[in-house]
Order: sequence, then structure tokens, then C-alpha cells
Amino acid sequence: MKTSKLDPIIRIVDDDPKVLASEVFLVKMAGYRTASYESALTFLDEYDPLFPGCLILDIRMPEMSGLQLQEEMIHRNIDLPILFLTGHGDVDMAVKALLTGASDFLIKPPDPARLKASLAKAVAKNIEDRARKEEIDHMTAKYSLLTTSEKKVAPRIANGELNKVIAFDMEVSEQAVKNWRSAVLHKLECRNVIELHNFLRKIGIIEAS
Repeated sequence: MKTSKLDPIIRIVDDDPKVLASEVFLVKMAGYRTASYESALTFLDEYDPLFPGCLILDIRMPEMSGLQLQEEMIHRNIDLPILFLTGHGDVDMAVKALLTGASDFLIKPPDPARLKASLAKAVAKNIEDRARKEEIDHMTAKYSLLTTSEKKVAPRIANGELNKVIAFDMEVSEQAVKNWRSAVLHKLECRNVIELHNFLRKIGIIEAS
């Protein structure tokens, strides 16, 4: 399933029930579905990775702070962009969060227009990142269907080497290389050497020039 095609959900974590309810209201007014949690640990227990979106997160919370949750998400490869909501005295910590990968931070209570814009940016990035990963995963799965010999010749073909040169180096017939070339292009659904080069570059078989 392509998760990038699913409707996004904005996850919200705040230990203050009244603040949490207010944030849920603002996000719904911005046109998004929500899932809310009163602690970072609850979020980690109940998080469903299927749906794209982003995470609105309070910095100061008991048991596990927003910054600690950010670190744990990195450790668990949770791909949600984080939008921190902070009090005026927490700006330094919010800046630290940005330096370690947070999408944005807003001062409580957030301006609805600014919040909507930040959400749109974060959600768009998450959907784009997921779509790119899905594309790479699909391409890698196709590459895995190549035989050992086809994998050996694929980057050489992509780099423009002649069949007879490859055949000489591998001590096989030129016809064998021609057969491998045809199989590689067919299995990877590439129409020509340029498309093959781009394909192998995207999945890391060939380094970007």
C-alpha cells in the first residue's frame, strides 16, 4: 500500500488536557484529521505509522519531554515531521529542536494562520518523503530480481561500456553480455542506457556524478 496516498493525520501530544483540546480544535479548523495523546509514552505506544502527517509536540512534559521524544523518534525511525509548540521561556530549547531536525516551532497559543501554514509545509514534506521512499523501495525490489551476472554488468552498461569490452573482462562471449543487457533493461523497465543510469543512481548502485 502506498501510504503517501492516504489522508494525513496530525498527531498532537500535550500533557495539559485543556491545551490539548484547544490544539485539536485549531488543527481541525485547518482541515485535518487528528489523533491526540496526553503523554509522549502514550504516543509511542499507540502510534500508527500507516498514515502520513506530522506531530505537534509540547516541549515541557512529565515522564518524557518533547526533546526526549524527538530523540526516541529518530532512534525508532519514525518519519513524522515535528512542529513544537513552546512557551516564551522555551525558545532556546525550540531552537535546539530545529537543529536536530524539527520542522518548525510556534509560541503558545499559536496564531491559526501561522499554524495552518506550518502544518501544510510539514505534511507536504512527509508525503513527498514517503512517496520518494516508496519509489526507491519499488525500484530496489525490481533490481533484486536480476541475476548475479546481470547485477555485475548493469552498472557497466549504464556507464556506456561496450559489450565486447565487458565480455573480454568477464571472459564470456559477447552474445552473453548482449543477453544480459537485454534482460537488465527489460526487468528494470528501462528503455535505454540513460534511463538505466538514472535508475541505478537512484537506488545507490551508481554514485551521482
